[in-house]
Amino acid sequence: MLRVSTLAAVLAVAFAGASAASEEIADQYPQSELYSKPVEVIPYVWSAIGATAPPTYENAGHNNNLSFIVTDEGVVVINAGASARLAAALHDEIRAVTDQPVVLVINENGQGHAMLGNSYWADQGVDILAHEDAIETFREEADFILQAMQRYNRDKAEGTRIAIPNLSFEDTYDLTLGGVDIRVMHMGPAHEPGDTQVWLPQWGLLIAGDIAFHERMLPIFEGVCTSCWLETWETRMEPLAPTYVIPGHGHPTNLAQVRRYTYDYLIDLRAKIGAHIEAGGDLAGAYYVDQERWRNLDTFEELATKNAGRVFEEMEWE
Repeated sequence: MLRVSTLAAVLAVAFAGASAASEEIADQYPQSELYSKPVEVIPYVWSAIGATAPPTYENAGHNNNLSFIVTDEGVVVINAGASARLAAALHDEIRAVTDQPVVLVINENGQGHAMLGNSYWADQGVDILAHEDAIETFREEADFILQAMQRYNRDKAEGTRIAIPNLSFEDTYDLTLGGVDIRVMHMGPAHEPGDTQVWLPQWGLLIAGDIAFHERMLPIFEGVCTSCWLETWETRMEPLAPTYVIPGHGHPTNLAQVRRYTYDYLIDLRAKIGAHIEAGGDLAGAYYVDQERWRNLDTFEELATKNAGRVFEEMEWE
């Protein structure tokens, strides 16, 4: 059984001197398909932090966090990667850390950077797990997702094909591996259907996926229920009280930080849009509600007005 003698200040040590994420930061690991080399966040839990920019040829689609948990009975990977080649690059890094085999891959949602690398892992004989809603989303959109990746990734898309997860869950999926308790959860409606979180209760660490953002502005997709996202946060995220959080994008951090840039952002934007509606404002005006408080976040320019419009479309019927 693996034991962790101390976790105090581990994140500060792991990322001492790390600057805030930025879309302008060049590839940090040019000798690999990965955007950055995996870092041991806490003992036995590693993460390769992706770019905060959109997926490009230069970052090979590695714009999310690819994490893995090392135990005495095998390795669990969280996110398959945006291509078979990216998955293989991650596997190379895992082999450099441990001789233990990868025994499970968890897709944290139905997006390409979570699932397109599944084909590589399936070829290794590894089980792949995802929430049933994420599987349905990916199944419906997989061809378009793959084609989009092939357009930006060109030769780096070689060998990637659609591979649907062979394991699914509805609410939770529990396993114990090498003495490590791992709970795979769907906390509830948030960023998109099938959002998945991985909770390590012994170590107080949550691999949160896209329910939590802090270095880049969160995207609000068409049809997302932001009031539901807030309720999921209040009823499931906060009571969990994780000490350490690995978000879907950006460096590992703590609950207070992701609360500030996810929960507080949604509260603020909904308040601004609510006031705009009360004043008789329309959709065109909603795009210009004041979001200057959040301008320091990466992808602000790309997402702020879109987010405002989508919250208006949601709230005008509440």
